[in-house]
Amino acid sequence: MSTVTPTPAPTPAPTREPAAGPAAPRARRTPRPARVALHVFLAATALVWLFPVAWAVLNSFRDYAFTAENGYVSFGGFTLDNYVQAWERGGFGQSFANSLVITVPAVLLVLFLASCTAFVLARFNYWFNLTLLGVFLAANLLPPQALLVPVFRAYRMIPLPEFLSDSGTMLGSYWGLILVNVAFQLGFCTFVLSNYMKTLPREIYESGMLDGASVWRQYWQLTLPLCRPALAALAVLQTTWIYNEFFWATVLLQSGDKFPVTSSLNNLRGQFFVDYNLLSAGSVIVAFPVLVVFFVLQKQFVSGLTLGSTKG
Repeated sequence: MSTVTPTPAPTPAPTREPAAGPAAPRARRTPRPARVALHVFLAATALVWLFPVAWAVLNSFRDYAFTAENGYVSFGGFTLDNYVQAWERGGFGQSFANSLVITVPAVLLVLFLASCTAFVLARFNYWFNLTLLGVFLAANLLPPQALLVPVFRAYRMIPLPEFLSDSGTMLGSYWGLILVNVAFQLGFCTFVLSNYMKTLPREIYESGMLDGASVWRQYWQLTLPLCRPALAALAVLQTTWIYNEFFWATVLLQSGDKFPVTSSLNNLRGQFFVDYNLLSAGSVIVAFPVLVVFFVLQKQFVSGLTLGSTKG
């Protein structure tokens, strides 16, 4: 019996791919009208916000006699004497030292106490967590003027050692003003840090507990390094707010040689007229330390503001 061997199927001829020619130019996308309108709106808003600052900086370098003769809508009369006179008449040397004594301890205390409280609220589940957070936020809901009289009377009755206060009480002491600033800013910082700490993975703390990390080590070595962007953003904001605070300083210090730097601007006002060029120079001097802090912490500040804007 003969066997029939099947004939192999013919192999198809390889097809030659066409040679790659020059890539076709991509069609340029035309911007949408909504996007163009948004960019125009943002640019106009930025100009509106920057115009007063730029105008103050420009006039701070101009002579008052020139602007009085030619008007502020003119060009010329540039000088550096406004900064020299503002520094001498405003007493910025002493007031800068006073603001440094007030701002640095207040900001450090606010961030430390707020981070401790936020760690407890985010890490541990107690039945009074929400109530405790509401107590801390209550200080931000009350206007400072409503607490003026009770705080003033309490500060006049609370004694302090002589090396902390010349008057022997909290009234007229730097520490009294620092505590007021800490009390008013603690709630906001606690709220921000607690919400950020809740987003940290719990596996980090579980691995730390397996390695024998105590609660303090979990806070100091695990949580704080991860909260660096949020702490930097809050440090910039708190420095700006406490540095520019003037209401409680005039009420609680009651001494011209202890007033912060914002009080120096009042010394630049004349009895019969105000030299706005001189006042602009003083405003630039006052704002310079805050700008330095912002540019030093700019990267952490921007990253702290954009936390939670993206997922993944």
